[in-house]
Amino acid sequence: MNSIKIGTVILSLICLCCKSEPQEQPEPQQIEQKLPNEEALTPTEGVEDENETNDINNNMVYDFTGKTPPQAPEGMEWKLVDELTDEFGSNNLNTSKWTKSLWNYGVPVQMIGENSGVTDGNLWIKATLNDDKERWFQSSRVMSLAQINYPMYTVSRIKNAHISAYNTFWMNNGNISNRNEIDIIENNSNPSCNCQPDFPWQMNAQYFHVVNDDTKRNKGNYDNRKLSDGNPLKGVAWNEEYHTFGVWWKDATHIQFYLDGEPAGSVASAREFTRELSIIWDLWTVDADWLGGLAKKEHLSDSTLNTMKIDWIHTYKLVSE
Repeated sequence: MNSIKIGTVILSLICLCCKSEPQEQPEPQQIEQKLPNEEALTPTEGVEDENETNDINNNMVYDFTGKTPPQAPEGMEWKLVDELTDEFGSNNLNTSKWTKSLWNYGVPVQMIGENSGVTDGNLWIKATLNDDKERWFQSSRVMSLAQINYPMYTVSRIKNAHISAYNTFWMNNGNISNRNEIDIIENNSNPSCNCQPDFPWQMNAQYFHVVNDDTKRNKGNYDNRKLSDGNPLKGVAWNEEYHTFGVWWKDATHIQFYLDGEPAGSVASAREFTRELSIIWDLWTVDADWLGGLAKKEHLSDSTLNTMKIDWIHTYKLVSE
């Protein structure tokens, strides 16, 4: 019996060691959960680009549809990346581009394949109520098969599920202990905690860079009530209309976010990004004020509230002219 216990302990230690090694290819089942959002931020003073700003340039003409990439640097142009671009025009998920990556976050989330799909020109992810007492929040996740590195730009047109949950559009590769991550949005339009009054309009964006559990992280959050006066989506809550959310991953450290065609917050990483990343959408909740509070069970049975919709995604790579 003792030899069996010793063998079990050794096997467990081996598994933990394997789990901490960087992955050359995405291993979504090993990510397990994101690190808590209340972690300390990493100062990055003095490294922001002069063009990275939260202020609106009133002389700039913006494409409020979000379909136009940022102006390319001189001598460069944007090339569409077909493997990471989709109009979701059929009634089936294109499995040559996307996969359902169903590793779980913490309780009460249970990821299942049935809770995502493509219908009527939209990729959708919905949250439903499960009978399980612990993992009662059934949801899903869709991830790209292809990966990409900087310099690149991706933008997706999304309408929030109006429940207290994070509707996400993000990029990641690696496990929880060793990963590069860019969160373009983690948006909650209906917080239940009575503690996040700005969340219906606040674009929660950030980066994580983790090496052997040492985390560098900072936020680039933005409020859509700061959009230019001519933007028809200024002040419109995330669940009321589709919004476009984008990121220009400029180089190893500089990341500029976009909202409805306008620059909307930026971050500069304290550590250089080195990985090729997959693109991901998912929908999840947790009992924490930083997320906005736990989803209400009664909302999960309401089809007018419980579904995140993605109209399209366009992804580009910067190349020489």
